[in-house]
Amino acid sequence: MKNQLTVRNIVIAGVLGAVSILLGVTRLGFIPVPTAAGNATIMHIPAIIGGIMQGPVVGMIVGAIFGISSFLNATNVIFKDPLVSILPRLFIGVVAWLVYVGIRRKSEYFAVAAAAFLGTLTNTALVLLMAVLRNYMTPGVAWTVALTSGIPEAIVGTIVTLAVVLAWKQIGGKRKSKISVDD
Repeated sequence: MKNQLTVRNIVIAGVLGAVSILLGVTRLGFIPVPTAAGNATIMHIPAIIGGIMQGPVVGMIVGAIFGISSFLNATNVIFKDPLVSILPRLFIGVVAWLVYVGIRRKSEYFAVAAAAFLGTLTNTALVLLMAVLRNYMTPGVAWTVALTSGIPEAIVGTIVTLAVVLAWKQIGGKRKSKISVDD
C-alpha cells in the first residue's frame, strides 16, 4: 500500500515538494550554525518526512522535486550539474523509509530520529560523493564539508523531523480516537 501512488500520496508529495521549494527559494531552509559553512540546510526534510509517513515512492518524488528545485535555482556551479543536484536527492526519502520501517517496532521515536539522521546523511554523503566524482572538489574538501556541515545538518534535521512527524502522528491519532468515541 505504501509503495503505490494513490491520490493521497500524490497530494502529500506535492505539498511536501512545495514546502521544500519554498524553503529554498525564501532561504528559510538555511539555519545559521557556527560552522565553516555557516548554515545547516533543512530543505531535504520534506523528502525524509514523505518517506517516513507515506513510503519510498513519495520520499523519492519529494526528493526529486527538491533536487530539480536545487538545480533550477543553483548559483553555484556544483549544483548546476543534475548528477549532483538531482540524482542524490532521489535517495533521501527512500533511505529514511528503509531505516524507519526496519526499526519502528522497537521504538517509534528512535525509528523517526534514526531515519531523519540517516536520511540527512544520505543527502550530504551522496551530494559530496557526486561532487568528488564529477571533479568539483577533492576528497579532502568533501570530508571537511561532511564533518563540519553534515553532522550539524543531521542534528538539526533530526530535531525538526521528530517534531513534525510526531506532531503529524499525534494529530492523526487524536482524530481516529475521536471518531471511534463518537461512533
